[in-house]
Amino acid sequence: MSNLDLENKLTQKGINPTAMRLLVLEKLSQQKAAISHKELIALFDRADATTLFRTLKTFLEHKLIHTIEDGTGLIKYALCQEGCTCSPNDLHSHFYCTYCKNTFCLIDTAIPAISLPQNFKLQEINLVLKGICDSCS
Repeated sequence: MSNLDLENKLTQKGINPTAMRLLVLEKLSQQKAAISHKELIALFDRADATTLFRTLKTFLEHKLIHTIEDGTGLIKYALCQEGCTCSPNDLHSHFYCTYCKNTFCLIDTAIPAISLPQNFKLQEINLVLKGICDSCS
């Protein structure tokens, strides 16, 4: 992804394209699996953990990325797909590989419809499938 593409992606989401935000977006766009804050910090020679956390928070607020709780105790981050508004219609499943410990977005695997009892209000859904990914099998 070119620098101009990265800038456009940020501005389309209403995010001011600072140097750090562009670097973080570039690193996130290079990932094949979801990544934790700690793993993201390790990709930089020098990065302030607080600035990186604030950048991720901004990306979350503007629906550029989403979080995944895969059962490892770490929150992982992944880029949203084009056109995603993080609404219930955009929800998808995730796959956690028990061998390589990577978490993947399953974009084409929608969260099944859930029927809740009367007066229950759904706030979030997190569906994580666990097994061995194609690279490890």
